[in-house]
Order: sequence, then C-alpha cells, then structure tokens
Amino acid sequence: MKIAISIETTADLTKELIAENDFKVVPFTIQLGDKTGLDGEITCDDIISFVNENKILAKTSAINEFQYNEHFEKILKDYEAIIHFSLSSKMSLACTNAQNSAKNFKNVYVIDSKSLSTGIALLALYAKRLVDQGLNANDIYEKCLARVPAVQASFELKRLDYLYKGGRCSSLSYFGANLLKIRPQIIVKEGKMVSGKKYRGNYNHVVKNYCQDVLNEFNTPDLTEAFVTYTTADEDVIKTAIAALKERGFERVHITRAGGTITSHCGEDCLGILYLNDGV
Repeated sequence: MKIAISIETTADLTKELIAENDFKVVPFTIQLGDKTGLDGEITCDDIISFVNENKILAKTSAINEFQYNEHFEKILKDYEAIIHFSLSSKMSLACTNAQNSAKNFKNVYVIDSKSLSTGIALLALYAKRLVDQGLNANDIYEKCLARVPAVQASFELKRLDYLYKGGRCSSLSYFGANLLKIRPQIIVKEGKMVSGKKYRGNYNHVVKNYCQDVLNEFNTPDLTEAFVTYTTADEDVIKTAIAALKERGFERVHITRAGGTITSHCGEDCLGILYLNDGV
C-alpha cells in the first residue's frame, strides 16, 4: 500500500525536511491588514514586521473542509492512503475540518496531534519511519495515536507582547512580567498552551535553565531526534539549546524557524525544544 504523510504548515518544518520525507503540506491562511496570503508565502519575518509597524496582530484562518477535500483528493490520485497530522483541536478548528473532510474518502486517517509546531513534526517523522518499514495505514495510525501523549512541546518567551495582544494573558501579568523582566515558559498540556515556570535574567542564561528544567522534568526521551524551533533568537541562544540536547544524547537535532501561523501567536524572541518523551 502506497501511503502519504500529510501535515499542515503549522508543523514548522524546513523545505529540506519536507522534501526529504515527501510530506504533503496544506497551508493555513494569514491576513496582514488588507493583505491575505498563505502560511509559507507569508513568513515569520513578515509577521514580525507587520506587528511592529502596525501595532496589531496578524489574523490566521484555519484550513476549511473544502480546502482539505481538494488536498486529500489530489494526494489520492497517486497514493492509496493518507495519514494526516493536524494542529491541536483545542487551538484551531482545522483538525475538526480535516476529520469531517476525511469522511468523504477511503483510507484517510486524521490524527489530532494535541500539539503545535514541531511537536506535530515529530509524530509525522515517526509515521514516515513506519511507512518505510512497510506497515499498513491502520497500524501506523494506531501507533502514532498512541504516541500523541508523549510529545513534549514547550517554549521560552522573552516577551509577552503577542500573547497579551491576542488576549492570552492579562494586562496585570503582561505589565508585571515586563516590570520584573520575567521570561515565562509555555507548555503544551492536553492540547492547550499553559503557563509553566518563570525565569529572570540574561536571555541566554534563561534558555540554558529552561532547557535543563525541561530535560529534567521530561526525563525519558526518545533520543532518535529533537527540535530546536524558534521565531527569532541570537545565534548564541540557539547554540545553547542545541548543546543541551546534544549533551543529553539526542542523535539528531533539527533546527527550524516557526512559520507565520505559529509566529502570529507566539511572537518574536521565542524558542523551544521539542521531543518525544517515551524512551527508556
């Protein structure tokens, strides 16, 4: 059986990783004022420039059922089955729309990642390995579904501007964090973004502590691979995160920048480490 792995642009994968794994990608839509475009065409840098210039957030639109119909129909011309990974259903309607669309086809399996960004990508990469091993679509679906709770997705924010403007943190928290120079950790838990630990001080030092705290708390990683994903970050900060993962023993560390959709919610100066926490 010829099986395709499908993802949304919210998986934040590089063009190289998409090509290497033959992932089929369907984009979210982004609106910058009176300009509308697709995630991927509108980049992280475009989002940041727009917000800095206009002092308002970009708007994102979930992929609708019609768009999924077109996406799945096109893939099924060359493949017999599709495993599709969606942004958490508690963050977007995209997953529900994908599930509704899948009912129109045979052998289209939709997985609610209950995650975002390269947390989704980790599941898709696992699925690709199973495809290469020759497993059938249903078995791949079941195995990937079982690993959803193992996704460790978290981020360290240098600033709360975007979360505040987007109504995801109170004015009291926002102004208090700015005043005290608090750098909050955001954790994806049960499909939602929730506040984690709070750090203070030099951002490079903060990221080092954040990485160690995550690795200590989620301490049974599958060491096959991990991601360092960021919107904007100084090179030394990125190197600090890479070093923490390599020191822990990860065999492959992917470096990716967040796409337009994820950036529109997290903002600049955001960096995370992501991996599957179900190793031994």
